Amino acid sequence: MAAKKKKKKAVKAKRSVKASKAKKPARKAAKAAKKSKVKKASKRPAARKAKKAAAKRPVAKKAVAKKSTAKKKAPARKARRDVIGEGNYTASREFNKEQTDFVKRNKAKIPEMGHEAEKALEGPEGTALRAAEDEARAHAHTPEE
Repeated sequence: MAAKKKKKKAVKAKRSVKASKAKKPARKAAKAAKKSKVKKASKRPAARKAKKAAAKRPVAKKAVAKKSTAKKKAPARKARRDVIGEGNYTASREFNKEQTDFVKRNKAKIPEMGHEAEKALEGPEGTALRAAEDEARAHAHTPEE
């Protein structure tokens, strides 16, 4: 049994060596042909290049008003990947993205914002802010310690 496997492996190895040897001249010929094409392309006149580039550009189509009696389709909704298991992964992803964007935009202002919030808590509106904080905490899903 083991002898058969060894023999098969040897045959496969010989075949792969033969195939790679046969491919080498073809690869060299392909490289040479590619180089010659590149050289020819650089010798083309500029007008010919411009004409070819213009042919590749998409042509703008004229808008034609059509009268239709069919009902208009509702706009397609953006496909969302809502994966809801132990939480809403899409909402979590969006929240994290918004937070990082905010930090990037306001990196220099954040310490100043913290000082302003601290002054507001110590000032006359501090009691209202603490009451709002307690109300928000009451709506939380997990109890605060």
